[in-house]
Amino acid sequence: MKSAIRTRQDKNTGLFYSMFIASLLIFGTNGIIVSHISIQASQIVLCRTLIGGLMLTILVFLRGGFDAGNIKSEFLFLLFGGVALGLNWVALFSAYRLLNVSLATLIYYAGPMIVLLFSPLLFREKLSGIKIIAVFVVAVGLLCISGSIVATELNTTGLLVAIASALFYAALLVFNKRITKTSGLQTAAIELDIAFIVVLIYTFATTGLPHPQQSDLPYLLIIGLINTGLSYLLYFSGLQKLPAQSVAMISYIDPVSALVFSALLLHESLTVTQLIGAVLIIGGAILGELKAAS
Repeated sequence: MKSAIRTRQDKNTGLFYSMFIASLLIFGTNGIIVSHISIQASQIVLCRTLIGGLMLTILVFLRGGFDAGNIKSEFLFLLFGGVALGLNWVALFSAYRLLNVSLATLIYYAGPMIVLLFSPLLFREKLSGIKIIAVFVVAVGLLCISGSIVATELNTTGLLVAIASALFYAALLVFNKRITKTSGLQTAAIELDIAFIVVLIYTFATTGLPHPQQSDLPYLLIIGLINTGLSYLLYFSGLQKLPAQSVAMISYIDPVSALVFSALLLHESLTVTQLIGAVLIIGGAILGELKAAS
């Protein structure tokens, strides 16, 4: 009986890992999709949160509606998670403009490391020596794939905005680890809807509402339905069930897959240093998931 229960638990854990990794691989194609869209980045984010949020909200109602009891008990975490998701994207795209993309990305992906390093305090998960080594390996790999991190117009505002993007990313992970009763589908729908409101306010204050061309529409649908709706359903479903340290380590599949997909599909050059960085990140993530020998 215990063996059967353990086997079932292992299968469920494997499913959640598969869902989370699949979402990160989908995220890795964002740059490819965005390269075919003419409107500005913040406007693309507005469209993706609108389409993705509507898709998942409709799906929730088709499956019987929102669970008011669970949502009420976890409302603050859902609210803060949605705000963190929206501000995360707003800060990241602002950092892209104020700094260069490499430096903004490097700082942004400090978010999962923050969660991992503070997981003993936040989630009472023991931080083993092998995890610390894995963090170091991933950090070196991230430096490699980021290329040059020298910004042409380095300024205090840009650095602060980039740091804010990392903190909002970390906050998103922390808030969603606190959500245990609301399903992944309902969590994704609620937080995308909240993120849409946040990004809408930002877009009104900066670029104004988007006016996409007809050629943009297929790609906006893809990034809204698949790269946001489907991917965030998988992302939140896996996030809630996996250890915070595992989530932090595996999250680095996102930048690696983006690098590889861009090289394969956009024919962007991939240097030896970047290849080494990708190997280090994947190796570090795997190392971080290995159980210490007893």
